[in-house]
Amino acid sequence: MNLLKTLATVSSMTLLSRILGFIRDAVIARVFGAGLATDAFFVAFKIPNLLRRLFAEGAFSQAFVPILAEYKHQRGGEQTRLLVDHVAGLLALALFVVTLLGIIAAPLIIYVSAPGFAATPEKFDLTIALLRVTFPYILFISLTSLAGGILNTYSRFSVPAFTPVLLNLSFIAFALWAVPYFDPPIMALAWAVFFGGVLQLLFQVPFLLRIKLLPRFKLDFKDEGVWRVMRLMGPAVFGVSVAQVSLLINVIFASFLVTGSVSWLYYADRLMEFPAGMLGAALGTILLPSLARYHASQSTDDYSKLLDWGLRLTLVLAVPAAVALALLAVPLITTLFHYGAFTATDVFNTRNAVIAYSVGLVGLILVKVLAPGFYARQNIRTPVRIAIITLLATQVMNFIFIWPLAHAGLALAIGLGACLNAGLLYYQLRRHAIYTPQPGWAVFLFKLLLAVYAMAAVLWIAADAGTVWLAAGASARVMHLAWVITLGAATYFATLWLLGFRLRDFIKRV
Repeated sequence: MNLLKTLATVSSMTLLSRILGFIRDAVIARVFGAGLATDAFFVAFKIPNLLRRLFAEGAFSQAFVPILAEYKHQRGGEQTRLLVDHVAGLLALALFVVTLLGIIAAPLIIYVSAPGFAATPEKFDLTIALLRVTFPYILFISLTSLAGGILNTYSRFSVPAFTPVLLNLSFIAFALWAVPYFDPPIMALAWAVFFGGVLQLLFQVPFLLRIKLLPRFKLDFKDEGVWRVMRLMGPAVFGVSVAQVSLLINVIFASFLVTGSVSWLYYADRLMEFPAGMLGAALGTILLPSLARYHASQSTDDYSKLLDWGLRLTLVLAVPAAVALALLAVPLITTLFHYGAFTATDVFNTRNAVIAYSVGLVGLILVKVLAPGFYARQNIRTPVRIAIITLLATQVMNFIFIWPLAHAGLALAIGLGACLNAGLLYYQLRRHAIYTPQPGWAVFLFKLLLAVYAMAAVLWIAADAGTVWLAAGASARVMHLAWVITLGAATYFATLWLLGFRLRDFIKRV
């Protein structure tokens, strides 16, 4: 399997999902606007979506994939099949109970998560009704995550990578064509979530049948493999919760700043998600099963070399992305958001947050590469301890930076916190001899920085002043931005080529 080709495939699917996400937001805004109904829906969807991040995509995958890879390579097909069946059975039972409790306790959940809604009975009752439709999404998406973990372990990366696209398509379809059939109309979005979850799960069934690992949902409370997964999930859930708590605290800090601060951070974060998702999340997804495979077969040298490949490829792609994001902040923001009520003041305040975020973009992506170095070895406690240290350090930096830099200080604290996280993960990997750098790093970094410098100089000249972008029309902005990005990318990769970099140097087969 060519990991570079696989990375390109997964990244392209992630890009498609992000583009459709922007279209989804635009369609919802156009059809429903902003008001009581949309407030109710966003709160109702936030709760199962938060559970998805905590359990389905984060903790469960990190705990399940390494053990599944171990079974696959050490215990044979029958034992692997039983592990899948028993994990699926226990997971489905637990999720069914959680879903049932969530539907029954919907009024209490809304009262705790959005207490202000209780003052408006109409909004409170609508949110409860929406939550009862959206809550089963956690059941569907968690089983989808189980299917995705199986497929990733068997190197079917493109299927789980494409799956999130289906939820966005469901949103768009229901918002455009199903609204007249629901009363109130906003209920169409709740059923879009429900249907999107079912669609994501069913989409993966044929591919599971193809590798003969469609779960049969058997319960066996004595299966030691199942309880190993559950024990690893405990600290993994805590680790993912730390990241969510950090984001929540940042919103609390921002709420004390001038009006608009939360929105400026939100739009800056949306821009950061493009490179972070396409590079970090994609690399982490393809590295974890391969590293787990090497760990199961005790191939320590191959394990270290694969991490080295991931780090070099990350720097080749993430460093220019961070520099370009900072230099092109105004062109990107004006092209994407500077319409209607989004003023020039909003552009420049969002730019400040984007530049601050870009400081930590490389660290943020490196964490996605370094953390699997522990997860693949079924060591979740070390990255969790580091995440706690990072959380505490980030809050200290929040207090330091918020006064001189306002909302941009919060973004800078997150960025520097990510760099600290990556640095500590790297230190622990080296300390325990899990990773040993391959020869040639000094020359590699020198050539990389030369290429980034050449690209930065070209972007600085080609991008023009911010006022040019503010005055231009939408089509002119798009064409100008496309030309600038193409010129910058061509300069960067041409410089790398002149310095001796070749595509074949980054091809990695496992």
